[in-house]
Amino acid sequence: MVDVCLLGTGGMMPLPHRALTSLMLRYNGMSVLVDCGEGTQVSIKQQGWSVKPVDVICFTHFHADHISGLPGLLLTLGNAERTEPVTMIGPKRLEKIVNALRMIAPELPFPIEFIELEEEQESFTFNGLRINAFRVNHNITCYGYSFELDRAGRFDVNKAKELEVPMQCWSRLQKGETLEVDGKVFTPHMVLGAPRKGIKLTYCTDTRPTKSIVENAVGSDLFICEGMYGEPDKEEKAKEHKHMTFYEAAELAKKAQVEEMWLTHYSPSLVRPQDYEDKVRAIFPRTIVAKDRRNTTLLFKEEDV
Repeated sequence: MVDVCLLGTGGMMPLPHRALTSLMLRYNGMSVLVDCGEGTQVSIKQQGWSVKPVDVICFTHFHADHISGLPGLLLTLGNAERTEPVTMIGPKRLEKIVNALRMIAPELPFPIEFIELEEEQESFTFNGLRINAFRVNHNITCYGYSFELDRAGRFDVNKAKELEVPMQCWSRLQKGETLEVDGKVFTPHMVLGAPRKGIKLTYCTDTRPTKSIVENAVGSDLFICEGMYGEPDKEEKAKEHKHMTFYEAAELAKKAQVEEMWLTHYSPSLVRPQDYEDKVRAIFPRTIVAKDRRNTTLLFKEEDV
C-alpha cells in the first residue's frame, strides 16, 4: 500500500488557508516528496507525518513556489539527526540550484545525491517503487512524475508441487529470485501466474495539456493534476502562462481513464475553487477539487475494503 498526502494546493504564493503545492508518499518505511514550496514542512507536521524518512525529493521545476521551502526542510532533517543520504531528482542544473539554496544550510549530517533529468522520459526504482519522470510543457523545463508498484502473479502451489520445487524455495521464488538446487534451476515464472494490477499514481503541475501526460497517466489509481483556473473565461490566460484550467485537466483524466483525479495548484485569485466542481465533473465525474492535506491510502485491489 502507498499513503498519499497532498500537502498543499496553492500556486504562486501561500495563502493563510492554502499552502503551496507539494505531495508526499509513504511506502515500505520510506517517504518521497514531490516539490517543496514555502511552508512544506509545516504541512508535513500538521498532517502528523515526519520529515526524517524522506529519502527521495522530486522537483518538477525550479520556480520558487516549488522549491523555496527546501533549505528549511534540510535543516529540519539535519536536526532530526538523519545520516542516510537523500536523493534529489529534477531538471538539469538541479545540483547548482540546490547548492545555492544551501548557503543558509551549508552543514548537514547527511549527503545529498543528485539525479539530473535530461531526456524526455527517465525511470528510477527505489525500494521497489518505480518513479517515472516525463517532460511536460511549461515556460521553463518541467517534469511530471508517475509512481508505480508492480505486483507479481499469484503463487501456484499445485504447479510448484508438480514441478517438484522444494518448499524452502517457495518464498524466495515469490520475491522474484532465481534459484539453483542440486543442479536444477527454478525461476519465478515456473510457479507464478500472470502479473496482477499494481498501484499507480501520476502527478503533474505547471503545464499545458500534453500527450506525455495522458500516456503516463493511463490507468492511474490516482491522478493529481494542476487546475490553475476554474473560471470558464480563463483559458486564454492559461495558455499565455502555460498552465491548465480545471476543464483541460478533466479532459486529460478522461482520456487517460484514471480511477480518480484530484485538482491542485490553484491561482491565488481563485478564492472558492469548489464552486466549479460540478462543471468539472460533467467532463470527468470522479474529480475532487482538493483541499490542503487531502490524503488517502492506495491499496492493491484485493485489499480494498
